[in-house]
Amino acid sequence: MKFDVMVDVRLRGGIADPAGATIERALPALGYDGVAGVTVGKTVRFAIEATDEAEATRRSEDLSASFLTNPVIEDATVMVTPADGPTGDHA
Repeated sequence: MKFDVMVDVRLRGGIADPAGATIERALPALGYDGVAGVTVGKTVRFAIEATDEAEATRRSEDLSASFLTNPVIEDATVMVTPADGPTGDHA
C-alpha cells in the first residue's frame, strides 16, 4: 500500500529562532498586532510503500530521526495517511 507522509520539523524549546523573531518583530508594522510566539520550521512530504499504516509510520519516524532532522536541536511530528485512490495514485 502507498501512504502519504508529512513530517513537521520545528526547533526544540530553548533554541534560538532568528527567523521567527524577525517575522514577529515585523508584524506590528504590517498591521498585525497581538501576534506572539512565532516560530519557523519546515515540512517534508513524501509517499512511502508499506504493508500497513503501522509499518509506514515506523519507517517514516526512523527516516525522520536519522535523516530529516537534527535531533540535537529539532523535534518532528510524523503524520501518515493512506494515499488517495485505489492504487495510491494522486490525480
